[in-house]
Amino acid sequence: MRSMLLALLAALGCGLFLPPAHADSELDLTPLEASQWNAAQAAHLASRAGFGASVDELSELAAMTPLDAVNAFIDGANIAPSHSDQIVNDSFQHSGIFDPELDPFPASRPATTMLAKKQGHALGVQVKTGGNRPLQPVVNKFFYWLRASRLETDRVAYWWANRMLASAHPLQEKAALFWHGHFASNEDKVRDYRKMLKQLELFQRAGLGDFRELLIGVAQDPAMLVFLDAGVNTKDSPNENFAREIMELFTMGVGEYGETDVREAARSFTGWSVQGLDFYVDAKNHDAGAKRFLGEVGNFNGIEIIDRILAQQVTSEFLASKLYRYFVREELSGEAQDQLGRLLREKQYNTGEFLRTLFLSKDFYQSQGTHIKSPVELVISTYKKMGFSQVPGVPDFNVVTGALGQRLMHPPTVAGWSQGRSWITPSLLFERGNFVLDVVFPDIGFIPPDRFPPFVQEVAKVQSRLREGMSVSAATRPTAMLTGEQMGGEMAQSNALADRDEAFNTRLGSMRGWQMALERVKPIKRNPAKVNLVSEVVAAELTTPRQVVDYYQSKFFSVKLPESVQLAMVDFLVSELGTEDIQAARSYLEEPLRKLLHQMLSRPEYQLG
Repeated sequence: MRSMLLALLAALGCGLFLPPAHADSELDLTPLEASQWNAAQAAHLASRAGFGASVDELSELAAMTPLDAVNAFIDGANIAPSHSDQIVNDSFQHSGIFDPELDPFPASRPATTMLAKKQGHALGVQVKTGGNRPLQPVVNKFFYWLRASRLETDRVAYWWANRMLASAHPLQEKAALFWHGHFASNEDKVRDYRKMLKQLELFQRAGLGDFRELLIGVAQDPAMLVFLDAGVNTKDSPNENFAREIMELFTMGVGEYGETDVREAARSFTGWSVQGLDFYVDAKNHDAGAKRFLGEVGNFNGIEIIDRILAQQVTSEFLASKLYRYFVREELSGEAQDQLGRLLREKQYNTGEFLRTLFLSKDFYQSQGTHIKSPVELVISTYKKMGFSQVPGVPDFNVVTGALGQRLMHPPTVAGWSQGRSWITPSLLFERGNFVLDVVFPDIGFIPPDRFPPFVQEVAKVQSRLREGMSVSAATRPTAMLTGEQMGGEMAQSNALADRDEAFNTRLGSMRGWQMALERVKPIKRNPAKVNLVSEVVAAELTTPRQVVDYYQSKFFSVKLPESVQLAMVDFLVSELGTEDIQAARSYLEEPLRKLLHQMLSRPEYQLG
């Protein structure tokens, strides 16, 4: 392990994770010639336009022409029907956790209890007319939805991950992942998995089409409207959050607009709001007056603001450059940004047609090994190359990607994830290696986080204390505040009085919320990864450790391992086997192969694609 740490630190120091700068002023966007097409080029296309390819998929791609291969990704042709799975064609299967009375969901627990006191009910629950803690059932329901929505969102992430892995149209999912980071919304604030799912389905449906359609869809998307506070954007009190972000993060970039433009755009979006899962314009709260925006004056509404943003040349350059950095390489000259902006305008802001030109270009195939895989890309591409047809439940997909810095449906800010070098630190590299370890050697101490959430351990203690006979007030005190005296005597009498007088108990509500959520949310399937490395080695007719190492390098790596590392891997396998004869070691070959694969896929080179 120490040698691995030194190797990782050396990789950071020598610039392995710093993709080379693009030397040319403009990009060579002429199509790659058919004579230049080979398995390496096909693997590169599969890595960038999807999440890598299995051995069979790569063979099919390599047999195509470059044009046919690119068209298969852009147009969604089924390039590998044997590897598609029924789960890809199915819509998300809801657990049935939503009650109509939950909508509109209050902004906070205090807002919920105030509403209940005012009208005698909230969230479909009546305030008790007598007895202890009259507001407790309402508080329980509030926490139920917070917990249930979070757990269901984790199921949405699994559903999406399976689509990434098994879809016959992987670019649809790769583009949706790009837009999820570009138009970032977080379930922690939205607090409604249904809205997050609807936004994801928008990205999947429109992510490779007309950007204007997508941008309007996002501007009217319930998740985005909630996330950027559209509900409080009224003509009497315009809220500038969305107006600022649509220019700064979504279309134009910093410094390309003024504060007056932000204020006037905010007025144009006033009244845009949400009813349930539907967009609507509250006419009485919309400012229909004249606005001055980007040098023009008119009674603009939100769509007219969007059209004026799209008319700006800087918008095409900003968006085209961001797409290029995501799908091709990080470094871009000013001339190249101008060139890409022109291309996107020529394609009339059609994202799919823009990417078709990029994926066919000679420039695209010069970027092999320059992209640092995001956590989601790392996990899904590893599963893909290992031949899995479904994302395993062990290790947990959400926990793994979260530990690596990219938990789906939970981007860190409205700016999304930073990408690139930010994915790589010594500690994160170790976590990447641990992910591989947990795939080839499933954790026998694994506890399903959707059944036993690790962040509710303190709340879970409440139930055990109640079972011991503690009063609610004592059982719900933080652990550090409990003493032995609280089981009896004067303290117990004091707690009993508190139990009688309090309107509700928040920690009790949190506990009941989790209990109610766990009853209703469907559990995630927890099958561990099914790995059989021996059968693959035998099928490939590999007879020596050197052949095994070469095979794994060809199958998994975009960047070739140094010869010294390859030899070290060969020596490692020989040492584990006690022989150089693979066939002679067949009966005990599986574990050494798993150890070797863990060693190889923990290397810095495996992080590049």
